[in-house]
Amino acid sequence: MMPALSTITLFLLAAVGLLLIPGPSVLYILTRSAAQGRRAGLASVGGIELASLTHAVAATLGLSALLLTSALAFSIVKYLGAAYLIYLGLRTLLSRHESSQTPVPAPQSFSRLFGQGFLVQLLNPKTALFFYAFLPQFVDPARGAVTGQILVFGVLFVLLAFCTDSLYALLGSTVGKVLTRNVRFRQAQRYVTGGVYIVLGLTAAVTGSEKK
Repeated sequence: MMPALSTITLFLLAAVGLLLIPGPSVLYILTRSAAQGRRAGLASVGGIELASLTHAVAATLGLSALLLTSALAFSIVKYLGAAYLIYLGLRTLLSRHESSQTPVPAPQSFSRLFGQGFLVQLLNPKTALFFYAFLPQFVDPARGAVTGQILVFGVLFVLLAFCTDSLYALLGSTVGKVLTRNVRFRQAQRYVTGGVYIVLGLTAAVTGSEKK
């Protein structure tokens, strides 16, 4: 059932190359960690990677094929994900703070950030399409069950994504700590954060299937 070592090596190199290019999930992580710190970013990473693992298992079971063959299913998932991102953006923009001296986004619990990250990634049809299109390229039917091989590659990809996304979370928190000392940045942070969410939502609504 295990792929050849050379195939796994090639897969890991390709996966790392893809993961180092920031996608919507990376931008989400950077935004959260810059706004609320390293632990908030890592909580978002946990939710995102759990959703990615869900997509990988779905691809293994063949459920992702539904998104490729059914335009209606693709549209429903795509617009649900886009609407959720836009909702997060609007809620951030419209939020009010008790003190005008600290106009930063209200902190959220890590469990809530985890849940938001999970939903953002779960409702991103590009992730499902990516797994369905990318993983089978490395499967060799001669080495055993195709289902098992796809699952192995899916788990490996999620583990790599957890590492790279965690690095982005640490980077975001470091940049955020420096910027939040600036009063003007703190005043604009709520609008920047909300704007990023809305842009991500609009992008998810109008673009086709791409990578994570």
